Amino acid sequence: MPIFSNARELVVAGSSTQPQIKGKRVRSQAVVVMLLLLMLLTGAIAAVIHLQSSRVRISVSHLATAQPILLNPRIESARAAQPRDADLITIPAGTVQIGDNSGPSGEYPAFQYASRSFLMDRTPVTVAQFAAFVRDTGYRTDAERYGYGGILDEKQGAWVAVNGANWRRPVGQRGPVARGNHPVTQVSWFDANAFCNAYGMRLPSEFEWERAARMGQTPDGHVFKSGDPISLSHRYLLNAWEGTFPLVNSAADGYRTTSPVGAFGTAPSGLTDMAGNVWEWTSSWYLPYVAAEREPVDGQGERVSRGGSFLCSAQYCQGYRASARNHATPDTSLENIGFRCVEDLGHMTTLAGRMAQSPTQLSKVNSQSQASGGISQ
Repeated sequence: MPIFSNARELVVAGSSTQPQIKGKRVRSQAVVVMLLLLMLLTGAIAAVIHLQSSRVRISVSHLATAQPILLNPRIESARAAQPRDADLITIPAGTVQIGDNSGPSGEYPAFQYASRSFLMDRTPVTVAQFAAFVRDTGYRTDAERYGYGGILDEKQGAWVAVNGANWRRPVGQRGPVARGNHPVTQVSWFDANAFCNAYGMRLPSEFEWERAARMGQTPDGHVFKSGDPISLSHRYLLNAWEGTFPLVNSAADGYRTTSPVGAFGTAPSGLTDMAGNVWEWTSSWYLPYVAAEREPVDGQGERVSRGGSFLCSAQYCQGYRASARNHATPDTSLENIGFRCVEDLGHMTTLAGRMAQSPTQLSKVNSQSQASGGISQ
C-alpha cells in the first residue's frame, strides 16, 4: 500500500490501521491487536510502530500496567559536572497567536498566548554537545539500550527499525558517523529531558517554541504558513524534502539528511533552524488546545515536537510551518527528531552556557560552527 505525506510526515492512504513491526516489517491490524492483548497480559515491553492520526512512528511501548511511565533511575540522576559549550538567546515576553484556524484539526482553534521572557538555545543541541554530555555523565540513550532506532526506508517508502541506529550513527552501524555540528538525533523525549535537566535547564513548552518561531524562522523574518514556497530566487530557505515523497529525495537544498546547525542562516531573534532540519521535542503533552487539562489523566500519552525536518515535503507534510504539531510516545527515537533547551530568565546556571548579546557575536559563533565537524567516540 503506498505511503504519502499529509499534515504530518507519513500517511497510509485510505487506511486507519495500526501496523506492527515484527522482523522490521509492517503487519496487519489483527496481528497488532493480538500482540497488544498478549503484552497487556504478560507485562512485556515490545517494539511497536504506531500509525495514528496520519503518520507512522516507532516506539517502545510500556504496557505492563496502567500506571504512569516511570523514568529510568539513570535518566533522573544524570548531572553534568562541566558547563556546556552553548549560546542562549533571550526571547522577550510577548503575546502571540498559537495555532492556525486553517490548519489541520490539531492546530485549532487558534488563540492568543502571553509568554514570559525566557532563554533558548541558539541552535538545536548538536552531536558534539551531546557527546560532551555522554562523556561527562556516562549516559546511555533509549536507542542504545533498546538496540535500534527508526529510519525512513526510501526504497520501501516506510519506516523500519534498524539495529544499531543511535545518536552516534543515526542510520545504523553501516551508515556514517554523525557529524559534530549537526543536530543530534535518535534521542527520545526522555533523553532530551535528561540532557536539559543535567544542565539545570528544561525543554520548552510547545507554546514557548511557537512564540520563538513567530519572531521569524528565516533570516528575513519570514514565518511559514500553509502553501508558502521553501525557496526564493533559486535559494532554499530551509532543509526539507525536495522531490516525490517518500520515494525520491533530490536533495536540491544540498542535504539528504540533517544539515549543520545554522546552515540556512540566523533569524532576527538570533535563533537558527526554527524551520526544517529536525523536529524538536517539547515538554508538552499532545492534547487538543481546548482540553481543560494540559496533561493526560492517566499520566501516559504522547509528547509534542515542533519545527519540521528534512523529511518534510512541501507537497504533503509542511511540518516546518510555525503552527505545525508532531507527536510521538516519549520513548520514540527517530533519525529526524532532536531538541533544544530553555531556561527562565534569572535561573540560568553556570552549566547552561553563555548568553549571546549581539548580532555580531552571533555571526562569529555561526562562522565557527560551520567550520567544525565530527565527534569524539
